Amino acid sequence: MSLVITNLSKHYGEVPVFSQVSLTVADGEFVAIVGESGVGKSTLLNCMAGLDTWDSGSVLLDGLDLGRLNDDSLARLRREKTGFVFQAFHVLPHLDVAQNVALPLMLLGQHDDARVQAMLASVGLAGLGQRLPQQLSGGQLQRVAIARALIHRPTLLLADEPTGNLDPTTAAKVMDALIAQTREHHASLVLVTHSQAAAARADRVLKLTADGLSALD
Repeated sequence: MSLVITNLSKHYGEVPVFSQVSLTVADGEFVAIVGESGVGKSTLLNCMAGLDTWDSGSVLLDGLDLGRLNDDSLARLRREKTGFVFQAFHVLPHLDVAQNVALPLMLLGQHDDARVQAMLASVGLAGLGQRLPQQLSGGQLQRVAIARALIHRPTLLLADEPTGNLDPTTAAKVMDALIAQTREHHASLVLVTHSQAAAARADRVLKLTADGLSALD
């Protein structure tokens, strides 16, 4: 996997969100991005997956220029190559845990219950596949989100404040599961966070400002 961002800039009307952002994420690398609230960290993460547009610059994932792909091609690329973990979990309340985790496989036309059960076990949720989301704790819900994000074996995992709603002890356990699973599945990880503890576990920490990305001192 290779993610190459070159001179990426985005505005909302006349207001710049970020400018001249360049970043290369190596195969299997864990990069954390920090910065003040409102500086555009989540927007940048969405651009990496082609979920948001930009005004200039380019985003290349495995050599594919996301800015040149149509909506169908972008959707297919996300299904095959990217996974997402969000602060708000975004699990579907009417589906049980196993069904939530299996969703990416279903979108790809694949059905593999053994893989789902193995993934649940790997994130500490063995035996909980038939529970509904409202029967789980926040930490367990985030583990469901991690399992769902990795079940289709993406090459790039994007995580937006995945520990923001969790207490420090639970957050540390969730980060353990996130890092262990991305490494086991040889995925690259880009994490957006306000948590110094989470960022400290990255291979590289970058700070986003209106002027671009820079290494954190």
